[in-house]
Amino acid sequence: MIKNFNELQEVIEINSFSKNKSGIDAVGNKFTHWLKSLGFGVERHERGKIGDHLLFKTERKEGKKLLLLGHLDTVFPPGSFEEFSEDSEWIYGPGVCDMKGGNYVAVLALREIYKKYNEIHNIDFLLVSDEETGSDDSKYLSAKIAKEYDYCLVYEAAGREEEIVTGRKGVGTFFIDIEGKAAHAGNHYIDGIDANLEASYKLRELVKLTNLEQGTTVNVGKIEGGIGANTISPKAKLTFELRYKQRSEKERVLAAVEKIVAKAYVTGTKSTLSGGIQRDVMEPNRKQAQFIAEIEKLCDTKLVTEQRGGVSDANIIAATGTVTLDGFGPFGDGDHTIHERALKSSFESRVKLSVDIFDNIINNKFTI
Repeated sequence: MIKNFNELQEVIEINSFSKNKSGIDAVGNKFTHWLKSLGFGVERHERGKIGDHLLFKTERKEGKKLLLLGHLDTVFPPGSFEEFSEDSEWIYGPGVCDMKGGNYVAVLALREIYKKYNEIHNIDFLLVSDEETGSDDSKYLSAKIAKEYDYCLVYEAAGREEEIVTGRKGVGTFFIDIEGKAAHAGNHYIDGIDANLEASYKLRELVKLTNLEQGTTVNVGKIEGGIGANTISPKAKLTFELRYKQRSEKERVLAAVEKIVAKAYVTGTKSTLSGGIQRDVMEPNRKQAQFIAEIEKLCDTKLVTEQRGGVSDANIIAATGTVTLDGFGPFGDGDHTIHERALKSSFESRVKLSVDIFDNIINNKFTI
């Protein structure tokens, strides 16, 4: 089915770093050309400083509606990693598995469906431009669009055994700014209010919220504070991340964080909390399991599943209630490094799986 990867090479060699609007839009134009040839209309959500988000749409007919989801951006600034190469087994380059390669899998599968029926309906494709920086802009658009669909397939990379992803941790980044009072550490030590000391107490309390058995981690990844060795610190700042597998754990930790922020362990300090949840948890659920069972039956296949600690835009879609499965791209590794690669043979199998699912959408076979 895949004779060569020349088309994929074209988009790999276009730098689409998240802040490179012109590069992202150039990659988007490639996918626009390919999908328009299959009868897709394009709804362009123009942005000034980041790449445009693109929603490719087909005719709506009776039956279940499927959304395909990918992102156009990569993490590599211009000049850092832009080469495409291949050997007998692997393709190498920025985005080959995260996730230009996954987007290309979807395109190849859609081409097969178009060849068979000479039209495509009830399958739309959303490509956003800012996933690698947290989807701060696109998450609102994605959540709004998702509610119009019964199912969503996300084309992030497959697992090593071609697992699909049924769950992803939720993630949030938070900041605690602490205000103390400066004083000379030699002459007026007792007049100072030590913000750094307050930060140390808060750090210990935050870390205690980690519960590895429940899959919950609280990591204080950055500490800032003080002026110099001879000055009682007048200010400090903690930057921490929360990751969780269950919404109940999110609620537990957030309630505890509020108490930690409100309490002054060092008398006279004042603290404020900012930041928040970036992507809520994607939890496996009953309807998702039923959808998997139907895929296995209708497509005569067995799906291997896994849950991941990392996040993707699947979190955003799942939070709307749309049945969501992730990991439909090729298997690869080394993503976010200059060693990123994707396994050639996995393109074939992932295209086949997508074709089988699309075929059953076109023929209105799914019922969940």
